[in-house]
Amino acid sequence: MEKVVNDTQAKAKFQLGEKLLDIFSKYSMIIILVILLIAFQLMTGGIFLRPLNITNIVLQNSHILVLAAGMLLVVLLGYVDLSVGSVMAFVGSIAGLLMVNNGVSPLIAVPICLLIGALIGAWQGFWVAYVEIPAFIVTLAGLLMFRGLTQVVLGGQSLAPFPVGFQKISTGYLPDLFGGNGLHIFSLVLGAILALLVIYAQWKARKKRKKNQFETSSLPTFILGAIFLAAIIMLLSFVFASYQGFPVILIILAIIVILYGFLTNKTVVGRQIYATGGNKKSAELSGINTKKITFWVFVNMGLMAALAGLILAARLNAATPQAGQSLELDAMASVYFGGASTSGGIGTVMGAIVGGLVMGVLNNGMSILGIGVDWQQAIKGLILLLAVVLDLYNKKRKISQ
Repeated sequence: MEKVVNDTQAKAKFQLGEKLLDIFSKYSMIIILVILLIAFQLMTGGIFLRPLNITNIVLQNSHILVLAAGMLLVVLLGYVDLSVGSVMAFVGSIAGLLMVNNGVSPLIAVPICLLIGALIGAWQGFWVAYVEIPAFIVTLAGLLMFRGLTQVVLGGQSLAPFPVGFQKISTGYLPDLFGGNGLHIFSLVLGAILALLVIYAQWKARKKRKKNQFETSSLPTFILGAIFLAAIIMLLSFVFASYQGFPVILIILAIIVILYGFLTNKTVVGRQIYATGGNKKSAELSGINTKKITFWVFVNMGLMAALAGLILAARLNAATPQAGQSLELDAMASVYFGGASTSGGIGTVMGAIVGGLVMGVLNNGMSILGIGVDWQQAIKGLILLLAVVLDLYNKKRKISQ
């Protein structure tokens, strides 16, 4: 009898351990992000989570988050794009040439720069998709070529300043329509609306899963999760409202996340991207035009690199030859931190954004603590390796189950 009880207890402990492992593997980056936030808050003596510093983290890393969203689709296909940092610098130099040297309005210059980014993506996508040159080689060539063209356009000099209206892209804040005194009421209202919309979307998704007889969480668990999520959104809204409200760039990032989330989860194109990255041969046999998918993914990456270049130029208030150096590595690290597979076919937009936030929190926290750039690079490299190891471990674990 005692043996049966011991076996039952051992089995229960094993099942609990398996559930905890499942939760950690599913939400590992969010858990790590929360741990980093708490750790840096304690180590910096309460400086880290001040409204001003949280706002700075968003402003300083917004271009990386934009790159990560675009890079996700490339990684889903099993490729990488090494040229994005150089494309950012080149597009920034074109923006400087138009707006600073020639006085072109941002309303005209910004669409021109985005179009140039898309054309660069089309150029690289053509060689990868239709000529079948490895993406690593094509984008490495792009890295060298567009870095050189940046030097040609700028002549080795920086161009500044940009028009004030253009700077608002990266440094502006939403106006307070309610005229709050010391607290940005409009940001709190937006936060409340966002919390309600997120909860409604989750409730709708739960109903749909239940209707289709898929496994769903219990009602009390769902309610607790919804309350926790709403509390997090309102807490972040209060943090931003305590300073100057939501930055304009945060709204741009939110729109990007919604659009890419819809693309990857709700559209045929999104499913085709996952299928192509998961097994290209099977995707072709099922009728998917993998070459066309690859081409447009690189066009999209060029467009997002151009947008990131404009955001960085607006934040620096200058077009510089050194802009965007090594940012392709930060973008790829963000995507891999967020759970994307190195072999393609696995990854989410929210995962990439969370991975980018982990990068930003690490950079900001280590800078406040006075850790040198050399050690920062070493630590980020180690964490990237651990993220890939975790990905491989999860794959082997799923296969063994």
